[in-house]
Amino acid sequence: MDDRALIKAAFEAMQRAYAPYSRHKVGAALLLGNGEVVTGCNIENAAYGPTVCAERTAIFKAVSEGRRDFVKIAVVGGKDGKVENYSFPCGVCRQVMAEFCAPDFEIITAKSEDDYVVYALSELLPHSFGAANLDGGGEEK
Repeated sequence: MDDRALIKAAFEAMQRAYAPYSRHKVGAALLLGNGEVVTGCNIENAAYGPTVCAERTAIFKAVSEGRRDFVKIAVVGGKDGKVENYSFPCGVCRQVMAEFCAPDFEIITAKSEDDYVVYALSELLPHSFGAANLDGGGEEK
């Protein structure tokens, strides 16, 4: 799947966002190794703490289905669903990506299907903290 198709899927996912408090809607489309796409949107909560980002929704949805072969993710977002700027994953989402993705995992952030930038996870989260920093080392990715 090319980047434009993945970005289009992220825009479609953004339309399903539940963001009545911030009104900042975000969509994400996660490409798996077999070409399948798993989407996610942000889901807010009046208590704020239970809110979950689009990127984590997509990743957790895939992991809950036994999938961990992540290739890249496209992220779009904007106030009331109007995308005017690049929307980057928050720090928590970057940390979750570090748990499940290789350092060269691609993160695409877009204003449109034709206006986008691509970064490696290692560029957006250098010197990440992970299982190797803990005794026991954790599971292999």
